[in-house]
Amino acid sequence: MNITDIISRLGVDEAALKNGELIVDTPIDGSEIARIAMDDAAGVETKIAQSQDAFLQWRSVPAPRRGELVRLLGEELRAHKEDLGRLVTIECGKILSEGLGEVQEMIDICDFAVGLSRQLYGLTIASERPGHHMREAWQPLGPVGIISAFNFPVAVWSWNAALALACGNSIIWKPSEKTPLTALATHALLHRAIKKFGDAPAGLSSLIIGGRETGEQLVDDRRVRLVSATGSTRMGREVGPRVANRFGRVLLELGGNNAGIIAPSADTELALRGVCFSAAGTAGQRCTTLRRLFVHSSIYDEFVPRLKAAYASLPVGDPLETGTLVGPLVDKAAFDRMHYALDRAKVQGATITGGERVGDSGWYVRPSLVELPKHDGIVCEETFAPILYVMKYNDLDEAIEMQNNVDQGLSSCIFTRDVLEAERFLSATGSDCGIANVNIGPSGAEIGGAFGGEKETGGGRESGSDAWKAYMRRQTQTVNYSTELPLAQGVKFNI
Repeated sequence: MNITDIISRLGVDEAALKNGELIVDTPIDGSEIARIAMDDAAGVETKIAQSQDAFLQWRSVPAPRRGELVRLLGEELRAHKEDLGRLVTIECGKILSEGLGEVQEMIDICDFAVGLSRQLYGLTIASERPGHHMREAWQPLGPVGIISAFNFPVAVWSWNAALALACGNSIIWKPSEKTPLTALATHALLHRAIKKFGDAPAGLSSLIIGGRETGEQLVDDRRVRLVSATGSTRMGREVGPRVANRFGRVLLELGGNNAGIIAPSADTELALRGVCFSAAGTAGQRCTTLRRLFVHSSIYDEFVPRLKAAYASLPVGDPLETGTLVGPLVDKAAFDRMHYALDRAKVQGATITGGERVGDSGWYVRPSLVELPKHDGIVCEETFAPILYVMKYNDLDEAIEMQNNVDQGLSSCIFTRDVLEAERFLSATGSDCGIANVNIGPSGAEIGGAFGGEKETGGGRESGSDAWKAYMRRQTQTVNYSTELPLAQGVKFNI
């Protein structure tokens, strides 16, 4: 697991990984892999000021030309997919295919943003006044702050960065303190692309490394027009009001206590595979992880034992090894939170399968399946770990009510071959989540759709569809091409 060659090929100066204050450990075995210097308040101030100056220049660059920079970033990611994907696995612990998949997600959003750079469309609006026309245009917004979480250390940055750059904004990235190494590597690849681009302003993209105080400085600065923050609901409760207090714009991607429904008509083989990936993938450390499962009472006794057997067979171990499907939790604190939740479930009368630690190096656990008599208590809270709470239901209305009866509203799914059930689930009276799937699990979203959720998930939308509008300011424009001055609504003001 020597990472010296990897970081060298990715363009990171090895000297930058030594003698800093921030100690970086790999979840694979808990060993130290870097010591990275952190930005002080003066350094953050300098980078924000540079970002503002860069924005004032970048906003005037034609959008298709801005898209060329994003295209070049995508090419760098293609050329270095293997190394960056492996580094993602080393630093955050997800299995290698997921690490590589995260880089592919970055490549995909770059492709999307390149096309978008020629499609920042406005509207033509009919005017009630003769000799006038109205239109709606979208203009660059300003410096965009990106606060990312450890579990997707580079992909979520790319959702924001690719769109923000194409839309004419500068970017400032504060990665999780747990995963700064992948951020340094990604930023090095972006700067290779900037060098090839040739005439991008200095300070167009900045990286700040630090803890809470660094994040607060970014959040509170009026020059940062949009703060896109991914993390816990607790973090969002602090970030949202602080940005709103200065009338900034905030895009929050927070907790997800996601549910799935297994209907009587479900293809159980399909459902079994979908549940296993959604609940145990990334060791349960996705915001879209399946955490609650409602199985119809008529198939419960057939489906749940099969699910237990599948859980018991999941290979847990070194995420770099071929065949591993469940890597480690990110650290001991995550392990402790998992077992705190399991202890509370026991008090609620749960039957628990799995959850034990595997080995004594790193924080590996066997995914846990927790059968509960009713939907309350710990089930209604998000625990960032591979815990799947399983409950019976008798009719679809009951299952939908339980699914929606939590504070979070990110992702959801139903497995059914009944078109009426599927459409009911997708209707206004069905799932209240930002993402609703039929016959696939709640995790593994594609970049083409807008990603985000409702309620305590924050309400933000990133990635595809029209999420780009969050990174621009809307402007209604009216042009009078006559020699008269008629007023709207028939108002008369003659002088």
